Amino acid sequence: MLVAENLIKTFPGVRALDGATLRVSPGSVHALLGENGAGKSTLVKVLTGVYQPDGGRITLDGDDLRLTGPMDAQAAGIGVVHQERNLIPAFSVAENISLHHLPHRRGVVDRARMRAEARRCLGLLEVELDPDAPVATLSPAQGQLVEIAKALSLENRVLLLDEPTASLTGDEADHLYAVVRRLRDSGRAVVLVSHKLEEVFAVADTLTVLRDGRSVASGEALAGFSQSRVVDLMVGRAYEQVELARREVNAEAVPALRLADVATAHGHRDVSLEVRPGEILGLYGLVGAGRSELAKAILGLGRITAGTVEVHGKPARIATVGEALRRYRLGYVTEDRKDEGLFLDQQVTRNIAVTVWRRLARLGLVPDRAERRLALDFVGKLDIRISTPRQVAGQLSGGNQQKVSLAKWLAADCDILIVDEPTVGIDVRTKAAFHELIAGLAADGLALLLISSDLPETVALADRIAVMSDLRIAGVLDNDHDYPRMSRQIIRMIHAETHAEAA
Repeated sequence: MLVAENLIKTFPGVRALDGATLRVSPGSVHALLGENGAGKSTLVKVLTGVYQPDGGRITLDGDDLRLTGPMDAQAAGIGVVHQERNLIPAFSVAENISLHHLPHRRGVVDRARMRAEARRCLGLLEVELDPDAPVATLSPAQGQLVEIAKALSLENRVLLLDEPTASLTGDEADHLYAVVRRLRDSGRAVVLVSHKLEEVFAVADTLTVLRDGRSVASGEALAGFSQSRVVDLMVGRAYEQVELARREVNAEAVPALRLADVATAHGHRDVSLEVRPGEILGLYGLVGAGRSELAKAILGLGRITAGTVEVHGKPARIATVGEALRRYRLGYVTEDRKDEGLFLDQQVTRNIAVTVWRRLARLGLVPDRAERRLALDFVGKLDIRISTPRQVAGQLSGGNQQKVSLAKWLAADCDILIVDEPTVGIDVRTKAAFHELIAGLAADGLALLLISSDLPETVALADRIAVMSDLRIAGVLDNDHDYPRMSRQIIRMIHAETHAEAA
């Protein structure tokens, strides 16, 4: 159905695609795999008209296809859900879903039909959202589901999903893949970009592996491809997972961050937790549990209506992120690097140095040389892959963008760090490097509050795990790193809290 042959795409100093080839058949799910920076997202953007290739050929049903923009791809029946959301925050859920095909009657938008269409598409995903709710009020995970519903509403023949489950829980991902299988069975072609190999092998029929912009392998997913072989193909050599060193946390130390009976304007109530120096406290819960909203309230981005927040044993009243950084050395690596974490149109060095401009300034100006010297030190420490110090953050792969987002807080010398979904959309090797980095920060004495929807990641990294359900802390568990046992305890705790709320 859709064939891309020998595609070439070059950015300043970087050849993102170097002869990439992809062949997708109707009635199939085709996985597109590779490390961060391998060219996957670039290939998706070429196939959807966002980028025009410098060489190569694209055909649909055997006919040459020239895409000058996303509307050309949509007209050809090629839909996409990008890794970075493309919703209009001020518009409602229904308006975003029907944006490209607004139902109307006598020149006026038919809002009843628009809401009905939104409910139909959300129903396919088994998601309950108010069609009239502004997208700005949704969590990033809920926004991801609206993106998918929007793509489903267009009835595309070819649907490209770029990390569709990055912000979803296991149950939500299962629901989504049930929809993907129904789309496949109806004759559509689905291209799935994902770093979650266990999901890929559960749903994909065929696969293509990219490395350094080239296609290095393709074939049937279950014929001769194991997860370990795919990882080796992605990396280019045999890959071994590194075991994380365990740390001793001083349980008698004064907590670096402590919440006592905190309530927020978002609806949290009776939230109590504490994180000690050198400790990683995992904050786990299902989408909608209120984890990110709690983090933002701590940082002054939401209102705390009751309870107390203490930093190093002293009461803290934080009104802004700047105050959190300057007065309390508290940083926040957001899960939404596109809209909240980075200036995508600015240089990597500027993004890293932005938190310390006050320290670097001379007579009110920040010297380029000082900014670059500081930033390049962290580029080296975190192995951030850039072609030049002047490269803008928006040209980096997702994993390297995440490293830049982390580097700016390390540059500010924080001693408390809230890390929200640190490995969303990141490949296996980069994820392992992130885990080592986070564990190393704790070993150096930082207090870390780790928010993650990835349960294996939470169990691998955290010293203790606070389980959040319905805007409350359901309980806090000591982590013995026995994944089967810990996961069962956590899931039971979430369901027990959910049932209690329902009662």
